Amino acid sequence: MIRSPEDAVSAVPYMLGFHPEDSLVVLGYGGPYGACALRIDLPRSARDADEVAEHAAVMLVKNEFPEALLVGYGRHDDVAPLLVAARTAMGEQHIDVREVLRVEEGRWWSYACTNPECCPADGAPFDIRATAVAAQATVAGQVVLADRAELTRTVAPLGGMARRSLQQATRRAESRLYDWVGDEADPVGLRDRMIEEGLPLVRRLLERVADPPVGELTALLTELLGDDEVAWLGLLLTHVRVRDEAWVRIDPDEAEVHVELWRHVMRRVEKRYVPAPACLLAYAAFISGDGGLANVALDRAVDADPDYSMALLLRDLMQLGVPPAKARLRMSPESLAEAWEDRFAPGVPQNEDDDEVYDADRDEVQDRGEVQDKDKHDRPWRECWRDREVS
Repeated sequence: MIRSPEDAVSAVPYMLGFHPEDSLVVLGYGGPYGACALRIDLPRSARDADEVAEHAAVMLVKNEFPEALLVGYGRHDDVAPLLVAARTAMGEQHIDVREVLRVEEGRWWSYACTNPECCPADGAPFDIRATAVAAQATVAGQVVLADRAELTRTVAPLGGMARRSLQQATRRAESRLYDWVGDEADPVGLRDRMIEEGLPLVRRLLERVADPPVGELTALLTELLGDDEVAWLGLLLTHVRVRDEAWVRIDPDEAEVHVELWRHVMRRVEKRYVPAPACLLAYAAFISGDGGLANVALDRAVDADPDYSMALLLRDLMQLGVPPAKARLRMSPESLAEAWEDRFAPGVPQNEDDDEVYDADRDEVQDRGEVQDKDKHDRPWRECWRDREVS
């Protein structure tokens, strides 16, 4: 519960998962989807400040957040222009901005209150560890990382001897597939063989990791997924049917298990096999409310393949500010199987360039608002959602 400036600046790191720097954080609340936190990198110019401020305000309106808190991180000269632009943009959209704060080096300043008794001109010191917000988050098991760089390191590829061992396993997996290629003169036969191998593998794996004992998931993943198993799974996930089987089986009620599973796989596969597990991780993180983790996972997917369609779809969802509750797939494994059979039924024209069995999810995104141009995917801002009440 946020009742004071100290509560606000204490809540932000827990909502994002890390301590922000050189950023504007917009907390939206009072709407039907709990609360959201949008983190925006400080822009380089006044024009950029106006643009990102207007976009943030529109996102809150689209998702029915009538109230907001603004918290800027950095020096006054760097933060103030964006705070002013954001407050103006919120007002134009009839959003009630309840507080405007700046945070720097362990102190906060209010730009909405001039009473020196509660908001001193030289700033008020704070310690997030001493607040009720921190206590509640700690009880809930939430962890705050030092900064976004530390968050990025949680999805970084393994190195050293582990990487060399995985490279050898990848060569064995690829050799196995090449043997299949020699056996299958027809590409359709090779496709079907990958599906026949991949679908049961995904299903067995998800059954084994479902509802793990507390504190034992990491050990279980290590037991189930040795280097050869990870390499083979990564290769099979390059087939969209196998990847989508894993996608539709991500249970929102067990999203954290899927987060750790696909993080485990993504950090171990070779770069050319990163996009699929990275996107599965991003989706699981996003629907659980962890937009920060979703974004760094998508960064890895796009770094490996800038045109990977699932990564672009998920980034569209986040750029449009679609709440996690609305982003959850409505397709079941059974309906996916039916869609695949219809798509590749005899007599249906095939396009060798198709990477998706269906485009229903992209249509849903377009129904919620225009999908942004691809060159806007590099906009320096991040959206992070947390489904919890703020008052």
